[in-house]
Amino acid sequence: MHGKMAREKDQMVGKIELKRELGLFSAVSIILAVMIGSGIFVSPTSALERSGSVGFCLIVWISCGVLSLLGALAFAELSTVVPRSGAEYAYFIEAFGPLHPYAGQIPAFICSWIYVMLLRPAEVAVIILTFAEYSVQPFSGYLSNLSNDSMAILKKLLAIMALAVITYINLISVKLYVRVQNVFTVCKILACIVVIGGGIWWLSTGHVELLKDPFRGTTTSAGNIALAFYSGLWAYDGWTSAAVVTEEIQKPEVNILRSTLIAIPAITVLYVSMNLMYMAALTTPEMVSAPAVAVLWADRVLPPWMGFTIPLGVALSTFGCALSVQFSVSRLCFVAGREGHVPRVFSYVHIKKMTPAAAVIFQGILSLLCLLLGDITALIEFASFLMWVFYGLAMISLIIMRRTKPNAPRPYAVPIVIPWLVLAISIFLAVLPIVYEPSTKYLFALLFILCGIIVYHIYVYKKIKSTLSAKLTYFIQALCLVVAPDKQED
Repeated sequence: MHGKMAREKDQMVGKIELKRELGLFSAVSIILAVMIGSGIFVSPTSALERSGSVGFCLIVWISCGVLSLLGALAFAELSTVVPRSGAEYAYFIEAFGPLHPYAGQIPAFICSWIYVMLLRPAEVAVIILTFAEYSVQPFSGYLSNLSNDSMAILKKLLAIMALAVITYINLISVKLYVRVQNVFTVCKILACIVVIGGGIWWLSTGHVELLKDPFRGTTTSAGNIALAFYSGLWAYDGWTSAAVVTEEIQKPEVNILRSTLIAIPAITVLYVSMNLMYMAALTTPEMVSAPAVAVLWADRVLPPWMGFTIPLGVALSTFGCALSVQFSVSRLCFVAGREGHVPRVFSYVHIKKMTPAAAVIFQGILSLLCLLLGDITALIEFASFLMWVFYGLAMISLIIMRRTKPNAPRPYAVPIVIPWLVLAISIFLAVLPIVYEPSTKYLFALLFILCGIIVYHIYVYKKIKSTLSAKLTYFIQALCLVVAPDKQED
């Protein structure tokens, strides 16, 4: 079977590799898709609750947008020094790998271990479940006769079908992904504009009483201020998305920076404007207690015939977000396979579709397992604080490579104060939840990391192999029709 696939490969015209299918618009689209999920529609309330006032809450949202932009600019520089997909994973290999033959590879391995095996598949599962929840909401009147158990089964089946669709899209063609993602991104931006436009109409009719004295009640607690910023920065997460797929972006040395400068300020404007419109129509207790803030807001502000737009907007937003998260993590899986940090077959490319088919299918299976497990929010909570550890290590990587790679191509370089500032913020955000909300879930995170180190020692450093792994590789190759990219071959 392996020989047959090799002959088929030889007959192909052109190199077997991932192609650069993502232009500037698509790079902007993927950042928007990952950053704008369901949170801004469903529960953008934690920052308001912690900040205590409308005015300070808006300052928090603006500040978080600026800080996210600074972090993304640092990643844009890193993507020119290390022009490979994988974002922080690739940067760890270049910065720490040469420092020590054993310990130098551990940060990159743990990064792939957390993202590929747990965090991103769990995120896709949660996002898809949210998609199912809001997809059935406009039809709730027709489904009112169903019992709660039957409704739960229906939503889970819908979520599984949606997961199958996004996996198929990412498997079949990067061009198809680009077309679908661009359409969904435009739709979710339109949903945001509906909220902003409706809010402007609401304010123009004289409903400004909730915005009077905007700084009344502002918190003076350092802990609450810290948690308000933590909530805001969490909502902005996803600003690394373009760097994760560097090898598939056209002119990445230019377009990653441009996409960052377009997408993140645009998202900041959307987030600040939408929060202002919510707070103009809803009181703080109403927002905190609402199952979905945007739905409650729409009931109060929008005419009845437009009520369906918000559930539709959430459904479109979550589907597009899940699609892009899976697209990104399958590329991280692909790069990790190339480095031998996951089975190397995951770095193989489909002989015709030019997609990392094995990695995409693997991520689809992991997300399906998370879907079937039930409530997996805790899985994301226990691992999410580690993202800020990785962002901090990425800033250290930039600082190190300023010294170790002084002559590397840098079309632009951020002021050195920026990585130091983002590093300080990352340390703060990694430690904050442990200090203010200590929980056994952080011990579970430590155990998961220790398990990762054991796997690294046995299968990566010692390179222990078995005949079973070789047979499994051939089986996956035959099943997924994948071969090693040309540039990997001797």
